[in-house]
Amino acid sequence: MTSMFQLLIDGESREGSDRIAVDVVNPATGEAFGSVAFASKSDIDETIKVALGGLRSWQAVPPWERGRILKDAAQRLRADFVRIANVITREQGKPLREACIEIERSADFLEWGAEQARRISGRIVPARAPGQRIEVQPHPIGVVAAFTPWNFSMALAAKKFAGALGAGCAIICKPSQETPGSVIEMAKALLEAGVHPAAIAVVFGDANDVSTQLINAPQVAKITFTGSIPIGKRLAAAAGAAMKPVTMELGGHAPVIVCGDVDPEATAELLVHAKFMNAGQICLCPSRFFVEAGIAQRFTARFVELANALRVGDGTDQQTQMGPLANERRVDAIARLVDDARARGATILAGGKRLDRRGNFYSPTVLIDVPDEAAILREEPFGPVAPILPFNDEKSMLERANGLEFGLSSYVFTHDGARQRRLVDALQYGVVGVNGGLTHQPEAPLGGWKESGIDTEGGIEILDPYQITKHVNLQ
Repeated sequence: MTSMFQLLIDGESREGSDRIAVDVVNPATGEAFGSVAFASKSDIDETIKVALGGLRSWQAVPPWERGRILKDAAQRLRADFVRIANVITREQGKPLREACIEIERSADFLEWGAEQARRISGRIVPARAPGQRIEVQPHPIGVVAAFTPWNFSMALAAKKFAGALGAGCAIICKPSQETPGSVIEMAKALLEAGVHPAAIAVVFGDANDVSTQLINAPQVAKITFTGSIPIGKRLAAAAGAAMKPVTMELGGHAPVIVCGDVDPEATAELLVHAKFMNAGQICLCPSRFFVEAGIAQRFTARFVELANALRVGDGTDQQTQMGPLANERRVDAIARLVDDARARGATILAGGKRLDRRGNFYSPTVLIDVPDEAAILREEPFGPVAPILPFNDEKSMLERANGLEFGLSSYVFTHDGARQRRLVDALQYGVVGVNGGLTHQPEAPLGGWKESGIDTEGGIEILDPYQITKHVNLQ
């Protein structure tokens, strides 16, 4: 069965006016199962005009009612999770159980945005003169342009929809054309729940053309993006030229510090699960494993054993533990990083090759003896490759852990309270996981340090990026 993923503008699904569409490919088979419509320049112009009208209508809805609508949308996603999980797995590749978790997390974000919408409030500042009053009023910032990636296509869009719609903004979302269905499903749930049709749009097209047109449009007031550091820098520069605020969650290359006082086998088991979830295509994914020398051999042996035992296959198979990479580009990128490490003297203890089957499958890979100049230790791998790096000296290890431009996530494993605090304080990252994995739960803000982002998403601050303050001085 083939699918046609269309643009969603003013509550209606439609083809692009230029009738251009590209294939949507199942990464587990390498075969196209549908096509996605591309928006023309005139389609984007119309979308912006519609969104401006949608902004006026949606911001007039009382925050309490906006909260009710977002909660209703969350429940609609949960009620239809089996069907929607199959949509996610077919277009992105992740196992069905991971797709179900993504839907639940997306619903959580919509629900959290709903609750925070109901808490919108201003304040009165005591004035200096008799008969004077100062009011501080929060207002929706305006029309939001959101750009979202393919690795968690629904959940990463849900963060932005929850914040923007909760604040009373209209939102135009440009997801990856490789994973169109999941964002469309969420947008439809929001429309069915009662969001004003003009306040939501989902468009697809050439990433450079669409982003340039949206960022340059005077009617668009805010830019939010999740993706790589190079693209984030380009979008931020374009937004800066127009003095438009940005929220950006960008790439990571997370160091994992495994200290000698932990159980190496148990820690390896936990980290194998964290490393190879979604085939390693996670911004928060552990990607550089600094293991204290005294336990490095035991940790590595168990890590390799478990990596070799992972069942790799089609995400629709209930036995699959790791699905394919999302696209051919990722396979080529991982192969390049592994080949570079091998050429520089690294030893491959597990995997290290593309699997001989149709689809974008690369074997879970473990490397040791990796020199610092290897690309895998400097570029975000975004795939199923784990370099294990024994260390003796904590100070020099921390210099290596902090020595890149990335500052999104990091991990510490130790039961020594003083060392735990010392390492957490020393790590220059916006998120630190201690003795466990990391996931973004909506009740806490998340954002990167250094070049890994601007601003945060989630937490009681979830609406803040989508609000603007008005100071009113009353005599």
